[in-house]
Amino acid sequence: MVHYELPRLPYEYDELEPFIDVETMKIHHQKHHQAYVDGLNKSLGEIGGTSHPQYISSILSDLKSIPESGRNAINFFGGGFENHRLFWETMTPNGDEKPAGELEDSIDVYFDDFENFKKIFSEKAISIQGSGWCWLVFNATYHKIEIITTKNQDSPWTVQKYPLLGLDVWEHAYYLKYQNKRPDYVKAWWNVVNWDYVGNRFTDLAS
Repeated sequence: MVHYELPRLPYEYDELEPFIDVETMKIHHQKHHQAYVDGLNKSLGEIGGTSHPQYISSILSDLKSIPESGRNAINFFGGGFENHRLFWETMTPNGDEKPAGELEDSIDVYFDDFENFKKIFSEKAISIQGSGWCWLVFNATYHKIEIITTKNQDSPWTVQKYPLLGLDVWEHAYYLKYQNKRPDYVKAWWNVVNWDYVGNRFTDLAS
């Protein structure tokens, strides 16, 4: 059975200040992400996880292979685990203002320019009702990038799309600092996006 553990952050809890506050980072990582780790391990154990040795992204891509009794739990906890793992990796204390290279070129093709992409992405993130995520994904079927949203902890993997960049808009991601002002949180988050990491994910797929 694959046993999942809480991943280490690639930076200290206070290093995303002032955009993401240290207290939110600690609670989000140590409490919320840990709960998804624990829930995923328990859910896999309940269905005999030894028969599912693949990494969680492969499992989420083929949820029908999971017994129906455990499918919803693994979708929720597995999505929560993997969504957050990527979320930490796609942020950095010294975020670049915009992407470069092949990803920049693709954004220009499908969204005219980066500022328009940023506007569309922000609007979709802000408009999510309740809890969920906004994503930049790679659609392998059409070999193109897209912006999509998912509810709760649903993962892009469940609709066969490769996540490049995801923004968590659950209230636990921003409420301590921004209260109910989700637009302020979304605006601040752009300052810590790790475009090098996102661009490398895209290049690996597009080449």
